[in-house]
Amino acid sequence: MKASVTNGLGQGFVLEEVDLAEPIGHEVRVEVKASGLCHSDLSVATFIGEEFPVVLGHEVAGVVTGVGSEVTQVGVGDHVVGSLIQYCSACVNCLGGRTHICLRPEATLRAPGLPPRISRNGAPVAQGMGLGGFAQEALVHENQLAVIPDSMPWAPAALIGCGVLTGAGAVLNSAGVQQGETIVVIGAGGVGMNAVSGGLIAGAAKIVVVDIEDAKLERAKAFGATHVVNSRATDPVEAVRDITGHGADHVFDFVGARPVTAQGLRMLGKGGGLYLIGVGSLDAGIDVNSMSALNGSQKVQGVYMGSSHLKRDIPLYASLYLQGRMNLADLVSKEIALGEIEQGYDALKDGSTARVVITDLS
Repeated sequence: MKASVTNGLGQGFVLEEVDLAEPIGHEVRVEVKASGLCHSDLSVATFIGEEFPVVLGHEVAGVVTGVGSEVTQVGVGDHVVGSLIQYCSACVNCLGGRTHICLRPEATLRAPGLPPRISRNGAPVAQGMGLGGFAQEALVHENQLAVIPDSMPWAPAALIGCGVLTGAGAVLNSAGVQQGETIVVIGAGGVGMNAVSGGLIAGAAKIVVVDIEDAKLERAKAFGATHVVNSRATDPVEAVRDITGHGADHVFDFVGARPVTAQGLRMLGKGGGLYLIGVGSLDAGIDVNSMSALNGSQKVQGVYMGSSHLKRDIPLYASLYLQGRMNLADLVSKEIALGEIEQGYDALKDGSTARVVITDLS
């Protein structure tokens, strides 16, 4: 099959022929129909990756074409979406419903000593995040797949597995936003737009989006933001406090730069929470004054994958989309071919581009 292989740091994405093993145990073979471009994969390919060669791509949607002997949750012909959440189903966190922080995520991978899932000329090729979706086919543990309705379009479906789970889940799961509360979304990229959608679903009274690009802020209004703030033109902390009257109940930081995160903390009202989702720089972090946090009953929380349970949340978001209650179609700014990943990531540098999805895998 054809796959886009990254052979080393900074060596880009190269279209090559690789071999995919037959499914065993809990493995599912998926014909990839769409695969989203996420900055996490670009980071692995350019400066944080450790295992090469590798097939990246973790926003995957496709059709099941084969299953291992122990698979029980999906069947041949099912339409599925993959997620980078890897969970064992048996540890104390999984049994408590917190599959996003599984203690044994390696249980979704092949055991040492078994042939690799992906190989090239007989040599192993690593599989990014247990998915390897930059390819015509993928071999994935059933715990990383959720079944979606056949009527769900492929391009927006692929985005559910990461960006939608992360953005909407941060609001609905991690923060548990309640009807009538106020939220602030810092960073109006594709993931931030899903937080806006999450705010609408939760019934937030005010949804304030902060960014430095007017084009992104206009898109945020189209997604349902009630207020937008250009932090390059005005003090965002003062603006948020003017809009809310007393500070926000929840602030979601999708940027992850130290000065921006500090602003997010100052935007909080009493009892408010700051949720850290984006990591935009190696020195990302925050200094917290304990007395201020105590007096304000405020909290700072890291959020991984929107605290999501993929088997529950992926079908939910697909259903909400099909009902016209969640905007996923407008996240897809550009569709490309498997051999155009470099150009796709270049397109994402433009603030007007929300997400890019591979839909031509011929």
